Parts: sequence; structure tokens; C-alpha cells
Amino acid sequence: MTGRHRDGQPYASVYQRVWDGPARAEAERLDQVWSDWTVLYSLGKRSFYAVASWDSPQLVVVEDATSEGLEERMQDAEMVRLLQATPPPHGGEECPSAEPSGQDMTGTRDRDTAGTRDQGPARRRRSSGGRAA
Repeated sequence: MTGRHRDGQPYASVYQRVWDGPARAEAERLDQVWSDWTVLYSLGKRSFYAVASWDSPQLVVVEDATSEGLEERMQDAEMVRLLQATPPPHGGEECPSAEPSGQDMTGTRDRDTAGTRDQGPARRRRSSGGRAA
């Protein structure tokens, strides 16, 4: 029985090849620079990935073939995060209601002649033919 891994044989060093060394080093650099992200490089797809580490209802993962493109996608994702977290700019004022109040500018209620109000296009009356009038 012969072979390299046989019991009793001396240890033999084997050349360890580092695949895509510069890209992996760039992923490590990005991982250190972007503290809110975990940056990885996929050898199989030859692509950079970043996973956000902030609390979010959904997992945030961005991908790009270049490190520069990945950084742009990370910036875009952070901008979306900031826009979603920012309160509306109205300053706490109550928003006006979208429904009409039924009052005119003088504060008196307007009256319909038939006693019914127009309900808009969603509430059109049906004619005898069954189609909307």
C-alpha cells in the first residue's frame, strides 16, 4: 500500500492556492470600513455580497460584480433605510382629512336638494340594465 496519506509517512507540505486573492482582500477591507455591513466575496459567482446588520423586518442583502458597485448599492440601501425611518416633515401637525367635511367656507353645512350626496365614481348608481350609469 503506497500513497501520500498513508500512516507512518512524513508530513508533506502542499502548495495552497489562494483563489481571487485581491478580490477577497477587497471584501475584507470593505467589511472593516462599513461597520453596519458584513461583506463577503463569492468564489463561485465571482461577486461581492453585503448583508446589513441593522434591525430590519426583512433581510437586506446587496450584490455586485465590483467592489465599487457594491459600495453604491450599500449607500442606496442605507438611504432607503434613512428615508423609511425619518418622520414626515409636517412637524406633528394633524394632516387635513381627505374626505369632505360637508361644510362650506362659512362653516355652515351644505344641503343637497334630494338629501343624498354624490358618492363619486366608486359609488355610481346602477341603471335597470345592470351596468354603471
